[in-house]
Amino acid sequence: MRATFFLVVCAAILAGCGHLVEAPVPIQAPPEPPVAATFSVNDADLPDPLMFIIYGDMRFTNPLETAATNPSVRLALIDKIADEQPAAVFITGDLPWHGLSDDYAEYREENRPWRQLHLRIYPALGNHEFAACAEAECLERWWSAFPELRGRRWYSVALGSRVLAVALDSDASLLPDSEQRRWLEHQLSIIDPKVQLILLVLHHPPVADEQSTKLADHNPRPNEQSLAEYLTALAAHTRARIVVSAGHIHNYERFARDGVTYLVTGGGGAKPYEVDRTPADLYQSRDFPNYHYVRFELHPNVLVGEMFRLKTGASGEPKIDAPAVFEVRDRFELTLLP
Repeated sequence: MRATFFLVVCAAILAGCGHLVEAPVPIQAPPEPPVAATFSVNDADLPDPLMFIIYGDMRFTNPLETAATNPSVRLALIDKIADEQPAAVFITGDLPWHGLSDDYAEYREENRPWRQLHLRIYPALGNHEFAACAEAECLERWWSAFPELRGRRWYSVALGSRVLAVALDSDASLLPDSEQRRWLEHQLSIIDPKVQLILLVLHHPPVADEQSTKLADHNPRPNEQSLAEYLTALAAHTRARIVVSAGHIHNYERFARDGVTYLVTGGGGAKPYEVDRTPADLYQSRDFPNYHYVRFELHPNVLVGEMFRLKTGASGEPKIDAPAVFEVRDRFELTLLP
């Protein structure tokens, strides 16, 4: 018995030319891959240069409603954006007037030119999506209009290898440790090093011209201000440029704060709001109303943004008996790291 044990031990020692046989290293499961973007569009399926559009606050509804929203403006913007043939259209919320089924039916009727071109549409939820129905019912109507989003209130889009777009729901919490915030922080912690632009689209603005009396209820809220604080910290150690586009205020504003560009682009047709512009607002024009959309063009080392404003008459209305005219009323460039 002892001899047998001795021979086995000797064999183990002598194996491998006199070296001890090493114990096998346990096989470890490979780390789980990072969670990819919710949606992804290949570079090969995108134009070069990449061009996309952002706007919001249309309030699609019965065309007989002309006080809360302007149907002729909505149609002019739909046609103009169709002419642009962008790679994607991002909507900053308040697409319907009251979140009713008839509102979404009107949106489908008016956006026929987009459907004929098979444009990619990426909406964010606004407060008017929840204006006249219970939350679950309102969401069901939104998801019926955008079935690819079913089950999601926020999501991300990899628009090629250089742009990560994130549509957020500012009707839900964005505060630290909320479900949406944890999801966002994870998404932005695993971005591909090739990403040059992080685009965030939501309805309520994190940064805007603070109003003392009129529209004071549209001033940035703690929910979105906490998002801005997080983005300040993120911008300090990310190579990608960060652009945030919101709506809710039916006008146009632009800010640069702590390495982040903030836009208010709520000129999609809803009743326009005049704002008192603060010195921090990089758009100081006295134009009113500012029915508009923002066009982005991505080049190898620069992102060009342009605000196209619908030209209106003295009454603030577009000329119905003439083709709609759009003018570039703001332009900015952001340098991108290669």
